[in-house]
Amino acid sequence: MTESPQQKLHVAFASAEAAPFVKTGGLGDVAGSLPQALKAAGAEVVVLVPKYDTIAQEYKDRMEHLCDFYVPLGWRNEYCGIERLNHLGVDYLFIDNERYFSRGYPYGFFDDGERFAFFSKAIVETLQYLPGVLNGFTCDVLHCNDWHTAMAPVFLREFYQASPFYQSIKTVFSIHNIAFQGQYSAKVLNDILGLAHIPAAAFQLTCGPDAVNYMQGALNYTDAITTVSPTYAEEIKTGEFGEGLDGILRRRAPILQGIVNGIDTVGFDPATDQRIPAQFTASDRSGKAVCKARLQEELGLEVRDDRPLMVMVTRLTRQKGMDLVTYALDRILSGGVQVAVLGTGDTDYENALRYFEGKYPGTMAARIQFDPALSQRMYAGADLFLMPSLFEPCGLSQMIAMRYGTLPIVRETGGLKDTVAPYNQFTGEGTGFSFANFNGDEMADTVFRATRLFWDDRAAFNKLVDNAMAADFSWTRSADVYMAMYHNLRPDIPLPQPEVEVKPTEKTKPVKQEKATETEAKPADEPAATPVKKPATRKTTTAKATAPKTATTKATTTAAKTAISASAAAAKPATANPTQAKIDLDAVLPTIEPKPAATPAAEPKPATPTTKVVPKATRRGKRK
Repeated sequence: MTESPQQKLHVAFASAEAAPFVKTGGLGDVAGSLPQALKAAGAEVVVLVPKYDTIAQEYKDRMEHLCDFYVPLGWRNEYCGIERLNHLGVDYLFIDNERYFSRGYPYGFFDDGERFAFFSKAIVETLQYLPGVLNGFTCDVLHCNDWHTAMAPVFLREFYQASPFYQSIKTVFSIHNIAFQGQYSAKVLNDILGLAHIPAAAFQLTCGPDAVNYMQGALNYTDAITTVSPTYAEEIKTGEFGEGLDGILRRRAPILQGIVNGIDTVGFDPATDQRIPAQFTASDRSGKAVCKARLQEELGLEVRDDRPLMVMVTRLTRQKGMDLVTYALDRILSGGVQVAVLGTGDTDYENALRYFEGKYPGTMAARIQFDPALSQRMYAGADLFLMPSLFEPCGLSQMIAMRYGTLPIVRETGGLKDTVAPYNQFTGEGTGFSFANFNGDEMADTVFRATRLFWDDRAAFNKLVDNAMAADFSWTRSADVYMAMYHNLRPDIPLPQPEVEVKPTEKTKPVKQEKATETEAKPADEPAATPVKKPATRKTTTAKATAPKTATTKATTTAAKTAISASAAAAKPATANPTQAKIDLDAVLPTIEPKPAATPAAEPKPATPTTKVVPKATRRGKRK
């Protein structure tokens, strides 16, 4: 009998930006990379993004129109078109409404509250059309990101929950920066959101006498909450970092977890990057010396390989630690350290950097501009990368710097603490340098601790560079954690099991050894010793399933005792817990793969609701 194909988890990933189409910060990088990693991990993923006018024409020309309909928004009926573009194997669905999105920049307009309320409502409305226009895609998990999509979980529960199609959809909300929450006048409750007549919704959205908070609504309504690093997940539960939402996050702490972001390890690869003067690898870093010399020459610095070059690529704001930088820069520059800063921001910081550039010619370089190409050359050519943030949800720059062999100097906060292992002078371990307090002198001391190692013990410094370049910052690990979280929300859909490729090792062994191996493997292949895999269950039912699991585990252990060697048996710790015994047995018998039991048939998905045939709509978003 032919087994039915395993049901895949269907994830709708909603974001206000996604690289390479539109990007203003780290959110765009996440939405451009994480969906590809999720797809590689076994999920079916679509990404929903506004169709901004700023998207490059080459991408617009490749878009395919799937459907269009009207979205109810308060007293309005707004046009919504769905345009599809497959990029690197992932379907990106662009929400088209020129009245809201045909503007010169994604954010910063007086009606942003209405624009992104429409986007959130359009996301939920779109899901019911996808089975008919996108190869039967039926959403299992809706993953929303930041305040721009925060109203989607609220709309889903209040307006769509009664429909059978939407009843099984679970929601995830990710906080990328809690400082931006989407706060607006309470008048939007009725005029735009249409929720004023629902007391529970109005109460959970209200954040003041005459204000509503979109992110607060998402935190109250979503099924799971994530943020971009474990340390930041703990920080935002405090009054210092919670920006007024710490009480809700403490209350919902059981569903809050931090998952570190990754970077595009293919795009940021010094061995193949054509944007830098010379390519290099961890084993041969001669190209990095070339990059440093070229960068010093380009920035007007003294071309000297015996002077450490420290760079910053950042927004010039207090959050990025510019108060500490301007305080300590005089001491750092007079100590013989070359410094180069690239970025734009507050005028006071820009003028301060220009002052130091004039005071220390050949040692200080300030580039007050936005230049992605130059930033790439700075990552590759520098020795040190300074990132003394007041707070940092995750941060990508420190990971990119390590990828290019540039050691980060960071403050121990948020994702910086999670991704940079501080140097241990006794063991030689670490991938950079760190300091704890938001203090300019402490930062300067850390800079000189790094530069003294550069000057006095180049071998130890180079060992740190080896460690940094060997660190794994790919999206693979993060995607596995997200997949486990999705599975907890939808345990009825089994996690994809990667196929283990069995290597033909018997060819290199004597014939006698082959026969012995086959003989040893026979007891494990007996049907009586094969544990029957059960479908995953929710956490609340774990206790009920303990008894049958124990019996199966004991049978497995008894049959396998004749198959394992004395050394493997000795390696397994003695335990009275049968569940632990099963886990250890799997560890010592990695090559014995029992024949899997037949996968239970997946539950039939609810039928796609019949949608109304709408009149031909206009792309200008005229109200019906």
